[in-house]
Amino acid sequence: MTDVQRRWFPLANTESAPRGTADAVAKAVPVPIDPLTGPKLALAGRVVTMDDAFTVKTDAVVYIDHGAIVAVQDRAAAAPTGFDNVVPVNTGGTLFPGLIELHNHLSYNVLPLWSPVPKLFQHRGQWPDHPDYRKLISGPMTVVGQYRDAQGQPALLAPLVRYVESKCLLGGVTTSQGIMLNSNAGVQRYYRGIVRNAEQTDDPGLPDAQGRIADVDAKDARSFLARLKKEDSCFLLHLSEGVTPSGQADSVARRHFLALQVAPDQWAINDRFAGIHAAGLLPEDFDVLAQYGGAMVWSPLSNLLLYGATARVDAAKRAGVRIGLGSDWSPSGSKNLLGELKVAWLYSQHVLGGLFGARDLVAMATRDAAAILKWHKALGTLEPGKRADMVVIDGKAGDPYEALIKAKETSIRLVMINGVARYGMPVLMKALGAEGQTLPVGGKTRQIFLEQETADPDVANVSLSVARSTLRAAFRDLPKLARALEKPKSKKALRAALDTPEPVVWSLALDEIQATGLDFRPRLPFNGPRDFTGPECVSLRAAAAPLSTILQPIALDPLTVADDANFLSEIANQPNVPAPVRTGLADLY
Repeated sequence: MTDVQRRWFPLANTESAPRGTADAVAKAVPVPIDPLTGPKLALAGRVVTMDDAFTVKTDAVVYIDHGAIVAVQDRAAAAPTGFDNVVPVNTGGTLFPGLIELHNHLSYNVLPLWSPVPKLFQHRGQWPDHPDYRKLISGPMTVVGQYRDAQGQPALLAPLVRYVESKCLLGGVTTSQGIMLNSNAGVQRYYRGIVRNAEQTDDPGLPDAQGRIADVDAKDARSFLARLKKEDSCFLLHLSEGVTPSGQADSVARRHFLALQVAPDQWAINDRFAGIHAAGLLPEDFDVLAQYGGAMVWSPLSNLLLYGATARVDAAKRAGVRIGLGSDWSPSGSKNLLGELKVAWLYSQHVLGGLFGARDLVAMATRDAAAILKWHKALGTLEPGKRADMVVIDGKAGDPYEALIKAKETSIRLVMINGVARYGMPVLMKALGAEGQTLPVGGKTRQIFLEQETADPDVANVSLSVARSTLRAAFRDLPKLARALEKPKSKKALRAALDTPEPVVWSLALDEIQATGLDFRPRLPFNGPRDFTGPECVSLRAAAAPLSTILQPIALDPLTVADDANFLSEIANQPNVPAPVRTGLADLY
């Protein structure tokens, strides 16, 4: 137990926010962080520790107490002190550390794949201006994030949070980037749920990552460097998302990296810096990144879909840059990190000549990701003293690392976070005292356990089945919901609003360029304060057609590839993706 306290700001709230203030949101209720109070447990199977020696124990038991690993030892060895009466639960599979995802715009994972991506883009400033993007991606998410029911409450937020978190769990993900919320009282916060949120952990042993670096913090490389030196956390910055063609030294994407140079021998990069995507960097840029201790986050599928190329990870490896993985988001990425591992494997095998072995890639999703976040003392490996986050897959034969990469979603037997079984086979969930909602996954029966002592109250009341049905209905009615948002208030309502304190209401903080031209994504200037390398604010956005006139019903993205009849065929028809990846994914699923 700890004395750290959590402050809750309910999604649905009847209290009023005084106008012009940001400090009177919902009453803050002190609640402890998720306490490490779980029972003593023991899980048996093949154990892939991912420790410094990459120890694999072919028949072992992981002993857990209060959410932490006490011992990892051969099954034949005597149980640790205090575990004499704890019968090991035979998982029948191979145990790995839980998958740690370093980049995911989680709220967008209700959307289906952008299929096909309409053209080959050069940098991230281009595709948000494509008409299909507003119709298929930013428009639907604006409706979901801003819709209010008859009581004026954000009726779709809690279902969205429940759905996308469950989507992570079904893919073996135990940590991801978070979902940020805005209130009309001027307060921002991250939703904190079952899946560990890299940006707001509520855990003194896990420093919060900085995942949203605002323009004001990134305008000046010198001030950004000062912040990097001052704060003891990981800075996850979108970096050079786009391409720099071979033989060229200049591109919009690369300028974003060059803007980090403070002086000839000084860069706004240190061991707290991780560049997301880094697709526009040249080989010599990775030498700079390595020299100053920086890391990178690789999102191969999203890069390939949008740009037809991805980061020069061969150069990153040669330079010694630590690499983590992120699936980015479902509109242009994998459904989960298990899928992104497959893309990285195919790209390495068929484009890079087998540069990364299976173990290398699994490390990117476990121990290396934890090291980038400065979490390596608590997570990323299965060792005594570490938090009991793990994923268990079918089988105990063959190369374990390759087995994880080739594992299907239906191969996942168990997902555990903080010593609590969150998802898995009914027999294992029952044995671990965590029976939950039953659901089919690829024709197999699984259970998901979503009870949480410190859950957001509004989300706690939403089951996965209710979340799914609510979102499906909303996506069928997108034009109708958009019209409701656009409907002007009557003069009577406006007069009443002036005299009545406005209730606190939350909405999604979307990574979008709003119709006003305001860009919420971080950008760095290159040649002066007006030369930004990110998307430009153009007047056309302000004059965009009402969403109700362009939106059409869309499908809710299925939780898994196993339950998506179209995903693999849509990937196969993506013109920007190399053939070995387009066709190879079907063989791995």
